[in-house]
Amino acid sequence: MASYDFNTDILFEILSRADLKTMKKCRVLSKECKDLIYESNFMRLHSQRTSTMVGYLVQSSRLFGQLTSDLVSGLDPKSTQDFLNFLPQPAWIVATVNGGLVLCTPGKRRDDPFYICKPTTQQWEVVPSPNPRFWTAKISMLVLGSNPLWFKIVRLSDSRDDTIDLELDLDSECSNEEDNFNVFSNEKSWHCEIFDSKSWEWRQSDDLKLTHNDYFECNQDVSACGALHWLVFNDKQDKYTMLSFDGDKEEWAMTSLPDSLRGNDHCDQIAPVSCEGKLGLIHLRQETKMLDVWILNYEKIWIKKHTINLKSIHEKVPLPRSRIHSFYGVDTLFMVDVGSVSFYNFRTRKLNRIRVGGWIKSAYFIQTDSEPVKLKPQ
Repeated sequence: MASYDFNTDILFEILSRADLKTMKKCRVLSKECKDLIYESNFMRLHSQRTSTMVGYLVQSSRLFGQLTSDLVSGLDPKSTQDFLNFLPQPAWIVATVNGGLVLCTPGKRRDDPFYICKPTTQQWEVVPSPNPRFWTAKISMLVLGSNPLWFKIVRLSDSRDDTIDLELDLDSECSNEEDNFNVFSNEKSWHCEIFDSKSWEWRQSDDLKLTHNDYFECNQDVSACGALHWLVFNDKQDKYTMLSFDGDKEEWAMTSLPDSLRGNDHCDQIAPVSCEGKLGLIHLRQETKMLDVWILNYEKIWIKKHTINLKSIHEKVPLPRSRIHSFYGVDTLFMVDVGSVSFYNFRTRKLNRIRVGGWIKSAYFIQTDSEPVKLKPQ
């Protein structure tokens, strides 16, 4: 069989017309395909040719507590407002996956239900409420299979917030021993509950064990390589680590950050991101306005991918106010301000700023088609 060498232009034309599932599978064919598919120009053309949705669901609050969920993308300087108006009531977005699923809740009470939905098809189902004894501290979602659809929701609750009967048995020797152990070990437990779409039920998993010196940074989790990832700071050791949850094995792991980030200026911005499907890390040095991008390879080693000079946009987007949120494409940063978001292509140095209005609470990347899915098993 003869072999043919396709140039980049031919690959661009073929892949930009493929459906979303085929296009995503092509990412693993070669480095050339992967690099091409993650470019923002390719993402823009593919979305136009295949009528797929790619962008960010931005949620903000306005006057009188009005909650809005807008879709913004690099395709159009305008936003699509009230994108979730098909739900039975206004809801807070708490998690998404870029395959198109959105997890929402109408309120923040312990017994409030959750909605799982696909906005492009306006399908939705009610997810049972988790244990009402616990307050939600972190909640995330990841997809483990597409045919049939299989997803999991992970909920963490601070054990100190338990609403339990406070009438302790003072004569209980076991209780005293457990309290003494927690004090002397500096151990802190987080209740972990997992919702599995196959059973459509919540179940309590083993507690996550950290220390009282470990704090979750105020950023969203990142889903990459079949796992969920959070940035954790230890104030006693003055260092960051990456906390990861393997969705298949349901195991927790901690990964140290690059040595160069130890003892950094706390005015700098450090955040986890998804970069070309892998777990990435950004470090913005506020003094020099230089952005380092790191990638965690399969050997669990951090590799510096590149350094980006952001001085040229400092006058357009005041970096002390703007927060670098994630990568829209391999060449484009997505940034969040008080009432606006920005797409910055650091190769062309082109900035596209979109005003959303209101106080932005969260922003979630989403890339999805309009094919119906079976959210709940029969």
